[in-house]
Amino acid sequence: MELSPSSLREGRWYEYVVRFVLGGAATVFTGLVSGWYGASIGGLFLALPAIFCASATLIEKHEIRRKREAGLDGKRRGQQAAALDAAGAALGALGMLAFAGVFSLLVQQSVAGAFAGASLAWLAVSVAAWFARRKARFSRSLPVQEKGRPAIRRNRPF
Repeated sequence: MELSPSSLREGRWYEYVVRFVLGGAATVFTGLVSGWYGASIGGLFLALPAIFCASATLIEKHEIRRKREAGLDGKRRGQQAAALDAAGAALGALGMLAFAGVFSLLVQQSVAGAFAGASLAWLAVSVAAWFARRKARFSRSLPVQEKGRPAIRRNRPF
């Protein structure tokens, strides 16, 4: 994996403002819910993907713009890029669920131990979910053979 700051230049200034405002609004909303119903209920809203909607639409717009600059339509590519981001968010949510569960089980013994154990649970579940998704995609792309017909491999990128 490589860090590329060039992707930051692809965004427009107002897109970053939208992300900031939506993230801030989600945080304020979570604070209000915590004030009204307590930290236990408010904490559930911290899992709210505060900027996911803005990110998904911006990813789609960037991909469409890139393809149009290359002389192509790009609509399908934009949808695929946003869908891939959504899949990653779902896998990340599974990891965060594991983090919350382990932390709540261990926090009475030691906060530091609970944090360490929850972090390891997050890592294990997230990596396992990623490998499971990759394996599921790979198994769907294996050759399918019908009676009397040769197997044809469908092309699916990883």
